[in-house]
Amino acid sequence: MEEAVTAELPEWMYPPRPSGWEADDLDHLPQAPRHTELIDGALIFMMSPQRFWHGMVVDNLTFALRQAAPEGFQAAREMTVRLNKKNRPEPDVLVTTAPYGPDRTWYAAEDVVLVIEVVSEESVHRDRYLKPTKYAQARIPHFWRIEDEEGAPTVHTYELDTLTSAYVATGIHRDRLKTSVPFPLDLDLTSLVP
Repeated sequence: MEEAVTAELPEWMYPPRPSGWEADDLDHLPQAPRHTELIDGALIFMMSPQRFWHGMVVDNLTFALRQAAPEGFQAAREMTVRLNKKNRPEPDVLVTTAPYGPDRTWYAAEDVVLVIEVVSEESVHRDRYLKPTKYAQARIPHFWRIEDEEGAPTVHTYELDTLTSAYVATGIHRDRLKTSVPFPLDLDLTSLVP
C-alpha cells in the first residue's frame, strides 16, 4: 500500500483569515510569484513558462494601444484589477482612465474601460469563461480575448450589456482590428507577431 506524499506549504501561503484571502492581501505577499491573482478568495499562481508568442502579443499590443490612446487613457500590462473584496485578477493588458501613479499596484474596476486576455494553454478556462464573467459583473465596458490561430492572433471583442451585466460578442477579427471603442483604433494584427 502506497503512502500519500504531502508537502509542507510555506507559512505565507496560508490565508490570513478563515474566510480566505482578500484583495488588499496581495500587496503584502512579497514571497508570492510575480503573476499572482486572487479569484474568489483563492490565490492563483502563474507557474507555467510563458510562450514567446504570448509575450510578443502582449508587448506589441500594449505598445500599439499606448500609441493610439487619446489623452485621458493609458494602457498597462499585467496589472491587477480590484473587482471586489475577493477578486483581483491580472489581465494581460488593460486600458484605464486612472491617472498615472508610479507606486500603483492595482486598478479599480470603475477606472478600467478594457481588459484583454491572451489565452494560454494553462489559462484557457479562466480566460474564456471565468474571468470574462467576473469582469462583466464588475461592469468593465469592454473585453477582448486573443486566441492563437496557427500562429496568428485572432481577437474576439465583447461589449457590456449594462442591463444584464454580461458581455455581448461584437466581432472576431483576423488580420485587422478596426474599432471605435473604447477609442478609435485601426490595428494590423499581423504586426503583433513576427
